[in-house]
Amino acid sequence: MSRSRVLAGAAILAVLTGTAVAQESIKIGVNEPLTGPFAASGTYVVNGARIAADEINGKGGILGKKIELVIEDNKSNPTEAAAVTEKLVTRDKVPVIMGAWGSSLTLASMPKLMEYQVPMLVETSSSGKITTSGNPYIFRISPPSSVEAAAFKPMVPKMTIKKVDFLVINNDWGRGAAEDFGKMLKSENIQVGLVETMDQSAQDMSAQLAKIKASDADTLMVTTAVEQLTLVLKQAAALGMKKQIITTGGSQNPDQLIAQAGTAANGTIHLATFAPWQPDSTPNPEAAKYFIGEWKKRGFDFPGVTESFRGYDGIRTIAAAIQKAGKPEPEAIRAAFWTVDVKGLNGDIKFQKQGPAGKESGQSVPNVYLIKIDDGKVVVPTM
Repeated sequence: MSRSRVLAGAAILAVLTGTAVAQESIKIGVNEPLTGPFAASGTYVVNGARIAADEINGKGGILGKKIELVIEDNKSNPTEAAAVTEKLVTRDKVPVIMGAWGSSLTLASMPKLMEYQVPMLVETSSSGKITTSGNPYIFRISPPSSVEAAAFKPMVPKMTIKKVDFLVINNDWGRGAAEDFGKMLKSENIQVGLVETMDQSAQDMSAQLAKIKASDADTLMVTTAVEQLTLVLKQAAALGMKKQIITTGGSQNPDQLIAQAGTAANGTIHLATFAPWQPDSTPNPEAAKYFIGEWKKRGFDFPGVTESFRGYDGIRTIAAAIQKAGKPEPEAIRAAFWTVDVKGLNGDIKFQKQGPAGKESGQSVPNVYLIKIDDGKVVVPTM
């Protein structure tokens, strides 16, 4: 046999072998903040995603193949989030992505999804723009600020609120929360006072808090990640602030606040989208208990459960879409998202259309819970 034929045969074998290896697993891209200001939250989500992947693979995978998470760090930076999206699609060849935690991170990724026509399951971001801007490759399982505000609305008359100030992170997430909750409160004849912002890397919020302390509002609503929220609570306590504090966004990790903010967390009220403290009262008790048990078995701290469940539900929803699509191809998965009906840890996951006709994004509507920290313990009040 000539040397050229041997080389040609070897090349063909290499291609076939490579194709076989590539087909051994189904890749799912994961675009999360693993460093930077949102690192703790992104890591929680990734660990929840890993639990879901292991569970799915332990049951034989999907379409006869194991799933493989391709995890990338967007560094809590919108520019990096867009670059990660492009890398996952062009280099790693993933047919679907989960991400990107923060609203600004997700919004920065969305043009790349449109460019390459690859769907993304949004597990955390709450900006209304995400599902109303006309991107048909977006499917979100977390509540936008408007949905969260609507869920909070019937609770408002049962609380002592006359005037509210806001302190929010200065990005799409925080500003959107102030706008949506502000509209809802005004509709309930509650006054809206100051709207103060803080950069995501800021550690000293004493100037904003001093202005808020001096205002005549009885309630302060805060929207930011748990690390910065811890600082806000400590600094508010140091200033002797006596106002009622309510947080939005479902990213508070109440147990983590208890551990890190100590007595400064007492009396604070939080809107959350998962209530692991009472798994029997969740929409899916069996799955909730399994997930919480697996989380503990892996040595992870319990406080992370209130964020990590999103990664768990996100990967399970993506797997269901791939199964319904019958093939791991972007367009088939995008179409299949519209037909999924997954029993998530915080309610049924199925997508409603939002946005311009013909370019709708998908939005699922999860449960929202009101919880309180009382004497160092999490309490789920009856409203």
